[in-house]
Amino acid sequence: MPYGDVFTRINREYYQLTGAERKIADHIMLQRQDCQYMSISELAEVANVAEATVSRFCRRLGYKGYSAFKLAVAGAAAGAKPVNPLYGEIAAEDDFSEMCRKLCAADVEAITQTMNMLDAAGVSAAADLLVAAERVLCMGMGGSMVLAREAAHLFSTALPNFYAVEDSHFQAIRCAMLTPRDVVLYYSYSGASRDLMDVVKIVQERGARMILITHYPKSPGAACVDVVLECGARESPLQTGSIAARISQLYLTDVLFNEVCRRDMDACRERRRRVADALADKHL
Repeated sequence: MPYGDVFTRINREYYQLTGAERKIADHIMLQRQDCQYMSISELAEVANVAEATVSRFCRRLGYKGYSAFKLAVAGAAAGAKPVNPLYGEIAAEDDFSEMCRKLCAADVEAITQTMNMLDAAGVSAAADLLVAAERVLCMGMGGSMVLAREAAHLFSTALPNFYAVEDSHFQAIRCAMLTPRDVVLYYSYSGASRDLMDVVKIVQERGARMILITHYPKSPGAACVDVVLECGARESPLQTGSIAARISQLYLTDVLFNEVCRRDMDACRERRRRVADALADKHL
């Protein structure tokens, strides 16, 4: 369905909707811009309906699911202007300096948002799990797996038991071998992917612990893990994989890494020195 049809479709179908579905429609029509940034859980909460009702509402309008509906809202909310898939409101008429300034501002804002969202108790709880873990498996899918690899690399410079696990099949295999002494560190901006929920199910069955880094603390995945760490940087469906969103998660990863290292600074410093010595021979 074309992007621009979504609001017209809502108006046309309005009186065919159930009472609960009309609550969703009313909120969307009043908050057209904001809805494109909301998870299904957040929209359900503000509309005071169940998530299943949101899903039925989307299908009634002809969309396969909430993600497809949100993509249509993002396109329609742009109005008559061409849809801008770039983060930071970059325009074709911007000169190079203006483009750089806007991107810098967007990246700084993403870090600032994340810093303001930081929950000291949550970071401390996550650090406790990581320090006590026998093994930590770092996971994600797509762009989030890039962040998981970066986390595994960073933590491996100070701790010996962090491993990046790619590919959904290999993740299932490794999770099937988990014990209650192990932890999964998972990256998912939406917190609502099928791959994430597949991992959650196996982790719970094995009695292991799980930390989720996400933008949506009320997402389906967040409801099932031990610790949720929230990152800033809103992005619409048309901006998927924005650098600002990744920077916010990298900043959060850095905070968590340093909190873990603070638990035993001397030991971490010694292990990092040994790593630096080992890598020194790799340089010319």
